[in-house]
Amino acid sequence: LIGAIVPRPIAFVSTTSAIGGDNLAPFSFFAGVSSEPMSLAFCPANKPDGSMKDTLRNCLPPGHADLGGLQGEHPGQGEFVVNIVPERLAHRMAACAEALPYGESEFDLCGLTREKSVAVSPPRVAESPVSFECRTLHVLRLARNVPGGGNVVIGHIVGVHIRDGLVNERMHIDPTLLDAIGR
Repeated sequence: LIGAIVPRPIAFVSTTSAIGGDNLAPFSFFAGVSSEPMSLAFCPANKPDGSMKDTLRNCLPPGHADLGGLQGEHPGQGEFVVNIVPERLAHRMAACAEALPYGESEFDLCGLTREKSVAVSPPRVAESPVSFECRTLHVLRLARNVPGGGNVVIGHIVGVHIRDGLVNERMHIDPTLLDAIGR
């Protein structure tokens, strides 16, 4: 599946935990799913021990049933930002895939700049040419507690940031200027 479905764009997802820690991670199962309401989806897998990755945990809305034992500790915020990855950020994006202890930030590890979002709590990646601020609409747990098990996060896009010069007079983005990488 991973080798046959190519190319795939990479979602560089930033989230913030309930205790204020910023997280940044790449996901290559990512797509736009609707223009009305404007929505997208990405698919974080479970950790090798079957537990939730920080990104998934942070995307769960407060009170979500899947928080289970996490409810009292660090519930999710139900928000995230998908940042498009241009070629020039490929190495730093790959470094963000490293497993860090909960609460440590990949922004700091990789030297990427946090930029305040307008409608959601998680920061955007300042170096990214396009960022989509999202609120979680649905989380589908396909293999709860299974090592490597799949999950689908669907987010309603509540804000879009596009670097000047990427959009033409017809509101089209020039893909060569975007220079987005894929897997």
